[in-house]
Amino acid sequence: MLYICPTPIGNLEDITIRTLNTLRFVDEIYCEDTRHTIKLLNHYEIKKPLFSLHEHNENMKSDEVIEKIKSGKNIAYVSDAGMPGISDPGSKLIQLCIENGLQVTTLPGASAMVVALVNSGLNTRSFTFVGFLERENSKKKSQLQKLFQKEETLIIYESPHRIKQTVKQLHEVFLNRKIVIAREISKKFEEYIRTDLQTLDYMLNYEKKELIGELILIIEGNKDINQEQVLSDDEIISILKEKTDSGLSTKDAVKFVSKEYNINKNKVYNISTLLSK
Repeated sequence: MLYICPTPIGNLEDITIRTLNTLRFVDEIYCEDTRHTIKLLNHYEIKKPLFSLHEHNENMKSDEVIEKIKSGKNIAYVSDAGMPGISDPGSKLIQLCIENGLQVTTLPGASAMVVALVNSGLNTRSFTFVGFLERENSKKKSQLQKLFQKEETLIIYESPHRIKQTVKQLHEVFLNRKIVIAREISKKFEEYIRTDLQTLDYMLNYEKKELIGELILIIEGNKDINQEQVLSDDEIISILKEKTDSGLSTKDAVKFVSKEYNINKNKVYNISTLLSK
């Protein structure tokens, strides 16, 4: 069987008794980074053969794990922190095991996004987990524009060296909403910054406040679903062109943009006439 084992997201005591017993029981352990996982195993005096399986070798190593399980071995997989498969390697391995008719069990345990959401104080009844945003600016802007209409709370992961630019883009697209940044969860310098996008944008990009460590952004959903999204004419033209280039008629592209971004249909139609000029 394959055992998916969540590991501490900060404090080593975050691990469960069941996970420790499983790591002691299995024949071998695969992990995201052997240098990181060996510290956890040494702390709990667990000695097992340890192999790496990360985003760059997951396809190849997954086949290796499959063959070992078929031969009768029990294998555990852990990522560096939290639940494997959530913005971490592991999901491909799980899919492949299922496709091969092998048993998989996922142990309950620490998940940074759940901790951040619950402690944010924002709506937890419905939420969208986004994970890491697109890196390319144009793709990120398009992604944020689509997320604009979401009524549920948004959960986004971000790195310290991109946080300033991301917050600026969030402020431009989402206007001013409540946001909570969870930093260094379960670690010595854990911090929750509860503010709004306008204030946070000013703090990061004008007061030059620095945020380091692992960051999770919890953003309030759209409370006014009928609010028209603020897009420039050039941005609307760009989206229309993308849709017509993909095969949509101008009429259907106008309908799509009007509905997707909640923009007056006549306004989009008038802008669409510029496409042929």
